[in-house]
Amino acid sequence: MTSLNIPKHIAVIMDGNGRWAKKRGLPRISGHYEGVKRAEELVDTCLQLGVKYLTLFTFSTENWKRPKEEVGALFELFESYFKRRKEDLIKKGVRLKFIGRRDRLPKRLVQLMEELEEDSKECNNITVCIAIDYGGRDDILRAVKKVLHVGLKDIDESTFSNLLDLGGMPDPDLLIRTGGEKRVSNFLLWNLAYTELYFTETYWPDFDRSELLKAIEDYSRRIRKFGAVLQE
Repeated sequence: MTSLNIPKHIAVIMDGNGRWAKKRGLPRISGHYEGVKRAEELVDTCLQLGVKYLTLFTFSTENWKRPKEEVGALFELFESYFKRRKEDLIKKGVRLKFIGRRDRLPKRLVQLMEELEEDSKECNNITVCIAIDYGGRDDILRAVKKVLHVGLKDIDESTFSNLLDLGGMPDPDLLIRTGGEKRVSNFLLWNLAYTELYFTETYWPDFDRSELLKAIEDYSRRIRKFGAVLQE
């Protein structure tokens, strides 16, 4: 087994919930419910491994194109889960942060998101970023509007990065996408510039601890040069 190099920040595109459900003759929302269980297990495993940041792509700016019933059910699932698991997550030292737009989300959900961020702000074992109504292009566009609003004349990469939704957090070291697709789908476009990419055919509801370890083992075999030439 490869000696594990644990990424500081892992980002995940949790794809394949609907296809997992369809394969079993279940409604699509059943796949999302199962996917929530895998997300919680992933947080626990990352805590055990010492991962400090975990960013989960849960709902994109493009997902509004899905049937209204599915979108509504997803938001209800988010709300019920966080209400039920809030205290346990805080006890584990999980700091919660939500990225993406909030102006189009249900007001009750936004209020809950703000409460979770406030109540978990002192937790420091791991920061879990939940991307809801998030798009990478939208993130960049909103950051540009901030630059224009405050009238910045001179700006560098560090300053601009701090205006993005991930703020001062480090860029992801490893991006995992489940479900067989091999694209980043408008996720963290600025932040993924030098991120290692890992794609798996496994549907998200089947992505367990052993699958995460496979991804980290693969990551651990890579040599990250960031454009430089390493000394022999």
